[in-house]
Amino acid sequence: MLNRRQILSQAGGGAGLLGLSMLLRDEGRLIADEPNSKLDPLSPKTAHFEAKAKAVIWLFINGGPSQVDTWDYKPELEKFHGKDLDGFDKFTGFFSGSVGPLMKSPFQFNQHGESGKWVSEIFPNLAKHVDKMAFVHSAYTKSNNHSPALFMMNTGFTQMGYPCVGAWATYGLGSESRDLPAFVVMSDPKGRGLPKGYSLNWGTGFLPSVYQGTWLKPSGVQIDNLAAPAELSGTRQRAQLDLLASLNQQHQQLHSSESEFAARIESFELAYRMQSAAPEALDLSRESAQTQSLYGLDDQRCSHFAKQCLVARRMVEHGVRFVQIYSGGMENQRSWDGHADIQGNHSEFAGETDKPIAALLEDLAQRGLLDSTLVIWGGEFGRLPVTQTGAKPGRDHNPHAMTFWFAGGGIKAGTSYGASDEVGHKAVENRVSVHDLHATILHLLGLDHQRLTFRHNGRDFRLTDVEGNVIRGLVS
Repeated sequence: MLNRRQILSQAGGGAGLLGLSMLLRDEGRLIADEPNSKLDPLSPKTAHFEAKAKAVIWLFINGGPSQVDTWDYKPELEKFHGKDLDGFDKFTGFFSGSVGPLMKSPFQFNQHGESGKWVSEIFPNLAKHVDKMAFVHSAYTKSNNHSPALFMMNTGFTQMGYPCVGAWATYGLGSESRDLPAFVVMSDPKGRGLPKGYSLNWGTGFLPSVYQGTWLKPSGVQIDNLAAPAELSGTRQRAQLDLLASLNQQHQQLHSSESEFAARIESFELAYRMQSAAPEALDLSRESAQTQSLYGLDDQRCSHFAKQCLVARRMVEHGVRFVQIYSGGMENQRSWDGHADIQGNHSEFAGETDKPIAALLEDLAQRGLLDSTLVIWGGEFGRLPVTQTGAKPGRDHNPHAMTFWFAGGGIKAGTSYGASDEVGHKAVENRVSVHDLHATILHLLGLDHQRLTFRHNGRDFRLTDVEGNVIRGLVS
């Protein structure tokens, strides 16, 4: 039986909707939903074309790593050390009153691998894997300030409130795992805090909230409220969820346009499934002593980051689509933000990450997972080749040049793309924008960045806004 309100709401638009559907079909704008996508927004979806990577592990080097002290060797810096950089704009960095002359790297560089890649001495373990990597030396961004630069690198916009890369990837592809989140984030575990912008860096913006990154707490219980209350043990919790799902689905049938409703239903079900799956996936005692030692779990200097890298590999094995790990916390000496003492700052953080990341690449390759997993290394901007004056020499922010490297997942290993100028100040050859980086990540996942859209406020939004080109020289 229908009441009067239901009759009016269902009968009034019937003929008009039939006509509208025919018009949309004729214009090619009526697209069928993926199977089960309404009931389960995280169900696996068909890619636009054959993917080269199934999953992503993004090692976010938070704070702004110095390209000229890590991967972008500049012998000219030693030649011109102590001299002024002609035409330099003192407002390029963040501290215009502390601009000094050009400064050579305090680190030695040596060539490694068949590719002969020049690598800083702070990466003795990663240097062994350069033939697995593809370097981008010509990346640049739009901001010299941490928060907007973090938002730019994660979402493609310098303002807050937009979906991040991981959210777009899971929106476009769903999840291969039915028992774990599609998108997982791990922050610096040494009490240094979250990156600036906090959880907005892994938020969904206007996308349904089910695509948001699940933050694993760096200490204590990693996922809040995972264990069921004692009074809901056994079949009682399942019965409660079934009733809740039934009521929610009835409501959704009357309000099908409410995209958040399907996300809410799925979040309840995912939380229930995670109660048994997550503890197993996070249990590193299941790994052999040899594997734990490979990552550095027995090394006090890097054990915290080693655990996160090993969790990332286990997550990918369990079908998690996107994993992001932040090295470094809020700012300055708590992250790769070497305003003062660039030598001490980068030595510390490289010492924490070099062995675990090298182990991650080796472990993925040994298990046959590297070919299907895209590993990314990079931060929100680079650093200037001139000195930031102080008690100990440092380097200020540089939005004009930064280095990224990629491994696995369909990249052209053992190569370098683009170049910065002779002192590493600006990207000059084959310049790569953040939108280009994003377009390439989506491409390797089998997604066309121009077709992956979401309608919001009357406009079709995409991760790359109205820009972006796939870096073809990076793709195998």
